[in-house]
Amino acid sequence: PPTPSDNINLGPSANPNAKPTDFDFLKVIGKGSFGKVLLAKRKCDGTFYAVKVLHKKTILKKKEQNHIMAERNVLLKNVKHPFLVGLHYSFQTSEKLYFVLDYVNGGELFFHLQRERCFREPRARFYAAEVASAIGYLHSLNIIYRDLKPENILLDCQGHIVLTDFGLCKEGMEQEETTSTFCGTPEYLAPEVLKKQPYDRTVDWWCLGAVLYEMLFGLPPFYSRDVSQMYDNILHKPLQIQGSKTVAACDILQGLLHKDQKRRLGAKTDFLEIKNHVFFSPINWDDLYHKRITPPFNPNVAGPADLRHFDPEFTQEAISTSITHTPDLAASSSSASDAFLGFSYAPTEEGI
Repeated sequence: PPTPSDNINLGPSANPNAKPTDFDFLKVIGKGSFGKVLLAKRKCDGTFYAVKVLHKKTILKKKEQNHIMAERNVLLKNVKHPFLVGLHYSFQTSEKLYFVLDYVNGGELFFHLQRERCFREPRARFYAAEVASAIGYLHSLNIIYRDLKPENILLDCQGHIVLTDFGLCKEGMEQEETTSTFCGTPEYLAPEVLKKQPYDRTVDWWCLGAVLYEMLFGLPPFYSRDVSQMYDNILHKPLQIQGSKTVAACDILQGLLHKDQKRRLGAKTDFLEIKNHVFFSPINWDDLYHKRITPPFNPNVAGPADLRHFDPEFTQEAISTSITHTPDLAASSSSASDAFLGFSYAPTEEGI
């Protein structure tokens, strides 16, 4: 049996701790730097989940444990928002960490964007509003998302947004607090992050601007194939908006993609400023939050096994047996398991 240092349950929960053999792992549906996300079916009730499996060794090597712990703590806080992925529980073996997440199968926004090149304004506005709503909620918990990009924006089976991948969230950010760890995706990095200057929650509004721009034009705002040129563009090049976009769209992009974070849209009253911008005037935010607005696009998925919106590069990959088998815990290095002390989580009865 697992020793206490390997598996500490976080809540007063009647659930016995989960283990990999509780699941049939069916397909690889995503990949990250520390592991992969698998479509899994829980044997006891046939429910489908997305299970994120991370290797402790690689995480320890990369000194990323804090990210992972932040991810879990953020996920625990997050369960109550319609546009954030929910964590059902997490557990670990001596070598791996497992996050059992909502299974969202409408595909990455990125997948749809690539297929259609760009979206019309009403569709882009709908997605941007749902994303902004989720970010505003995270900010209200003093959490900066930091890693907003199309790959982290999923669609559910009805076509609503689900934000996922909380590995880069920064917890405990009060209104004026700043932080200066360098992370994020080059195309979406705000100038202050590139300059390794302290940054605050307005970094998320820059990213929202970058994603909105990409939805409308098909490429990130300062894109260049040459990464150093792109960095230079982000820092110095004025925003260029070509084509026939509405005045409201141009204005919100200029506001969100302002190089000076203090003058960026959202710098004063955060989400409220975004909400009240004329670009979002067609949106009833209460209806949006309660999913009373019909999404502009329906992914038309047939059921949980329908993987048409996932990248075939992932779904055709074989699942290694190591995912499902639980190695001898005695073989575990104590530092690896101690680093993830307190990791396991199962909700209390009413939270199930």
